[in-house]
Amino acid sequence: MTSIPANSWLAFLLPPLLLVGSNVLMTVAWYGHLKQPSWPLWLAVLVSWGIAFFEYCLAVPANRIGYGTYTAQQLKVMQEVITMAVFAGFAVLVLGERLSWNYGAAALCLVAAVVFIFLPTGK
Repeated sequence: MTSIPANSWLAFLLPPLLLVGSNVLMTVAWYGHLKQPSWPLWLAVLVSWGIAFFEYCLAVPANRIGYGTYTAQQLKVMQEVITMAVFAGFAVLVLGERLSWNYGAAALCLVAAVVFIFLPTGK
């Protein structure tokens, strides 16, 4: 893979997109087996590991491409917010759960984290 210059539009856009894909895969790896309670634990673990490999194939490039355009701290907070959003959709659409007020409050706290992490540092 060729290097993408920091601060290019690709280095700005690709990391969040790759992180969304990564988080969809990881959410399926961690929680998808809950829809298969008859599977033995060893099978759930192996299937999850197999899915996680492909998650890493997206997460690692997301961070390598994004680092320099974003700080490591910004990438991590971005990943956490994406994780919360992806999981919310998964919990509702796949697991049939309902979101409650405290989930919304937690989401607002994460939005605040994004605001704080992207504020200028004054350097």
